[in-house]
Amino acid sequence: MSVVGFDIGNENCAIAVAKRSGIDMLLNDESKRETPAVVSFGEKQRFLGSSGAAFATKYPKSTISQIKRLIGRKYKEPSMQEELKLLPFETTEGPHGGVLIHLQYLDKTWTFTPVDILGMLFAHLKQMTEKNLESPVIDCVIGIPSYFTDLQRREYLHAASIAGLRPLQLVHDCTAVALGYGMFKTDFLKKGPTIVLFLDIGQCDTQVTVAAFEKGKMEILAHSFDPNLGGRDFDEVLFSHFATQFKQQYGIDVYTNVRASMRLRTACEKLKKVLSANAEAPLSIECLVDDKDLVGFITREEFEKLSAKLLQRVSDVCQKAIKDSGLSADKIHSIEVVGSGSRIPAIMRKLTSVFDKEPMRTLNGSECVARGCALSCAMLSPTCRVKDYKVKDIFPYSVGLRFDDGENKRHPELKPFPKGSPFPTNKTVPYHGNITFCCEVFYTNKMDFPSGISPLVGRFRISPHLTSGEKSVKATVNVQLNAHGIFEIKSVSFLEVLHPLFDYSKLYSLMMMYANNLMKNGAAGYNTTGSTLRNAHSAVEPRSRAREQKLLVSENYHVMTTIDEIHKAQKRAEMFADQDIKVEKTKEKRNTLESFIYDTRSKLFSSFRSLATDSEVEIISKRLQKTLEWLYEEGDDESEQVYIRKLEHLEKYLDPIENRYTDEKVRQEATRALQTCIKKNRLAADQLPPSQKEEVNNACIQAEWWLNQLSHLQDSLPKNATRIYCLSSISGITQAFKRQFK
Repeated sequence: MSVVGFDIGNENCAIAVAKRSGIDMLLNDESKRETPAVVSFGEKQRFLGSSGAAFATKYPKSTISQIKRLIGRKYKEPSMQEELKLLPFETTEGPHGGVLIHLQYLDKTWTFTPVDILGMLFAHLKQMTEKNLESPVIDCVIGIPSYFTDLQRREYLHAASIAGLRPLQLVHDCTAVALGYGMFKTDFLKKGPTIVLFLDIGQCDTQVTVAAFEKGKMEILAHSFDPNLGGRDFDEVLFSHFATQFKQQYGIDVYTNVRASMRLRTACEKLKKVLSANAEAPLSIECLVDDKDLVGFITREEFEKLSAKLLQRVSDVCQKAIKDSGLSADKIHSIEVVGSGSRIPAIMRKLTSVFDKEPMRTLNGSECVARGCALSCAMLSPTCRVKDYKVKDIFPYSVGLRFDDGENKRHPELKPFPKGSPFPTNKTVPYHGNITFCCEVFYTNKMDFPSGISPLVGRFRISPHLTSGEKSVKATVNVQLNAHGIFEIKSVSFLEVLHPLFDYSKLYSLMMMYANNLMKNGAAGYNTTGSTLRNAHSAVEPRSRAREQKLLVSENYHVMTTIDEIHKAQKRAEMFADQDIKVEKTKEKRNTLESFIYDTRSKLFSSFRSLATDSEVEIISKRLQKTLEWLYEEGDDESEQVYIRKLEHLEKYLDPIENRYTDEKVRQEATRALQTCIKKNRLAADQLPPSQKEEVNNACIQAEWWLNQLSHLQDSLPKNATRIYCLSSISGITQAFKRQFK
């Protein structure tokens, strides 16, 4: 069973694995711990991760990045429209209101959902993990932002299933960070909980969590977030500043050029990192637009003034977390800062002013989420032994529901899971109305919910399995907030009243008594028996009874990805994977052919030169040159079989020379082996009686004469001539020598 944790960031991904030695970070093919969250479609194959990022400039309109921002979002949401303006690829609205991505691949226009792309990214990470561990990977734990809605969480599970993964749990990013922090830290307060605030400033969002730690357990007190504040917003400040400056200074509008915008944003991201360590920094980009080299300059002070509103938003989200936790700022024991966007010095100064204490960086900001996820997976896995540690997480939203039975009756709004409810957890809510009804679930507190995003969680239809005589029921609805933070209706049941049941055994006993009295007393016993029957009427009155009936609960109607679409995506992902393998094999055969040409050309004029005739060298050289010219021109994009046939054709011309080279090499080794054998036998003969010694010496002389004669004759011939004796002859004589005089 795999014990893996995945952290899917907006910009990069990280993979951690729990082993006996602890939590290890896995390396990608470039020996880096972070892999770009990029999927790029070339002309004939996909490029994922690091290779995808390398092709982003070459294929800007078919390179998908920042896919995390598109998952589970409605196309027409205002914030989504602002997001799409920053992305170079074409998008439209999908059939369920989501985002559709359009791009060119394999000479055809393809349409993908964000779940499709995220599934490809998960498959790439799964493949990397299996390559490192040399074992299959299925079970895992995935980190998600705490602000993710029910729909976004379900979409993550769909993407993981497309990749063949089975998430044991979706863990909030900061909860994973807190778990890794609390599990290994030992210097907590001896009396009472130690309160720690975790600030995670990622590439596109900011999350804050307040956690209370005690020995052997941790409890999340509050989650707060700003989904639209991250490191890229500080990059955008620099981008807007220099875009305006270049337009005024050079008359160049980078907004009208996709490639120029990408290059300037990349340069601004690097500039931001330089300003984190220096008071000022220059910006220089060669041939940005129309072969013009653009130069700019900015100081850290100027950058901080431009970012003043962003810095205040960081302070606001921290203060909201403190407020939601019910504590005051002075109760915070320490502040841990993580995330790729947290390295700006002004952020640290802002936090110091708010909490009156210096923030700390004791955790690896880019690895702590993945490590926490792997640790959570180890706690859930039966194959790992982890020390007992209790984790209590809370849900950041208030979940409400309302019933609708199609009548004019208005059912009250219920709140089974108020904000801050621990999860996973179950609740029961009452219902009184028609036996067929609908349940609408939603997030209730709009002040805590990200603006511009639909608060709808789902719609469920509840109905009887079969046609029932009941029209109105009093039902109990069992609802759950599961381990992923996803709302579910586990069951709906009611008590069905059945027909009364008579006690026929008592009635039979009374009838027998009546018959016996008549037989014994005749007519005189009639009155007595009749009176007994009338008085015993109550003994046979029917008993009321009921049984529990289950109602049928439909799947959630509020979806962006259906089961059929998931199956379709899985098949398409397999097709794309096969295409990638096919292209890679073709590239490998092409490279093999190219290497063969250059290696053979080098050998013909070095190790093979003495073994080949002038005509052979001339013919093979011409063949090699002709194939090389074909390879660089019309043969640059051929099938795997074509390259294989070309290679086999060239090998036929080279085989005679290679055989001579191999034969010469082996002949020399066989000759040395026979000479060594003769030498050993002569030394051994000195210890033998005279008659045996003479026999051995004669045999050695005869073998040596035979070998010298053949070697002299062979050496007198050109090396490209046909061999005059077989190598097996020398080996045979050597073996016979060893058997005779062993």
